[in-house]
Amino acid sequence: MAPSPADAAAAPSKPRRDLILRIVSALVLAPLVLLATWHGFPFFDLLLAIGVVLAWREWRLLVGGWRRPGLLLAGAAYIAIVALSLLSLRHQPETGLQAVLWLLATVWATDIFAYVAGRTLGGAKLAPRLSPKKTWSGALGGLAAAIIVGACTAWFVTGGSVIGIAMAGGLLSVVSQVGDLAESAVKRHVGVKDSGRLIPGHGGLLDRIDALMAAAVAMAAIRWAGDARWPW
Repeated sequence: MAPSPADAAAAPSKPRRDLILRIVSALVLAPLVLLATWHGFPFFDLLLAIGVVLAWREWRLLVGGWRRPGLLLAGAAYIAIVALSLLSLRHQPETGLQAVLWLLATVWATDIFAYVAGRTLGGAKLAPRLSPKKTWSGALGGLAAAIIVGACTAWFVTGGSVIGIAMAGGLLSVVSQVGDLAESAVKRHVGVKDSGRLIPGHGGLLDRIDALMAAAVAMAAIRWAGDARWPW
């Protein structure tokens, strides 16, 4: 039997349900990540180790085990590089906490405002073959949010160059969005929508952290290169 108009009106739409699930998941996971980051060793390291195990499991299932050995090994190497990048950032003497908190704030601001701007403004698709829902308005909204986070960080926290740190935030925003699209390309290649079902409203862990992974590697790489203009 078809639902009555009243039942249909009462039931939340799928986009609304997805948004509610995303918010609830964020409210559960974000404090856990922030607390572990704040306290550092061993909590940060333990959470990261759990994340590595779960990410590797998802990746192995995503690419079909040894049916795609090239993708399997590439994913393993990438996950390892991400883990080393985050460890090196968090365990910097004196500035490790600030570095990772700024990284999280930049990536989360990009993700949240890209979602809001894309849903609100719509418009031309960013990469329709890879991710049909992403728009240029969303990408630019996320970029603007990351730049603002960088500027606010410089103004209120570090006392550094507002322009320099804002530009660094913009760079990480672009990298994080490229990381998101890269995972979408892999999922499209193997013919799946989500990397898993671990996080309600988000899919798998890799769906939630793909942007953070790319941004962490970029931030660590610039630090390893010894760029003195980098905020931390």
